[in-house]
Amino acid sequence: MSGTTKVVAELGDGTLVRLQARDHVWNADEPVEARGTDQGPNPYELLLAALGACTALTLRVYSHHKGWALTSVRARYEFTREYARDCRECEEDDDARLDVIRAHVTIRGSFDDAQKSRLTEIVSRCPVHRTVDGGPKMFETVTFED
Repeated sequence: MSGTTKVVAELGDGTLVRLQARDHVWNADEPVEARGTDQGPNPYELLLAALGACTALTLRVYSHHKGWALTSVRARYEFTREYARDCRECEEDDDARLDVIRAHVTIRGSFDDAQKSRLTEIVSRCPVHRTVDGGPKMFETVTFED
């Protein structure tokens, strides 16, 4: 990806949000148990979907560039909030809650050990993963209209 990526989110009825990127339009919503109408994935599901799509695409492009026989990729992402003391992979040891994303990626194809090792590294190099992991700088502009 190069340049600027833009998405417009516009609140509709209730919790329904209409999303648009270029000529693509889709919905986000909250599930019924969160008082939504469940007409689309919730914001965290969209974030995880972006990670999964980016992982699969990055592995495809990398494998194609190398001439490797990638058959398929299945990336499953889960988001949880955990207490730091319960998080085995975390360094802090206090009662703060941590946002944790776990990925399980299954790569199918015929690869030697060196290729498997390299593809394992590439999983964490997808641009969305790097953005989320790096904590992007956020800048907000808010305007009000009558």
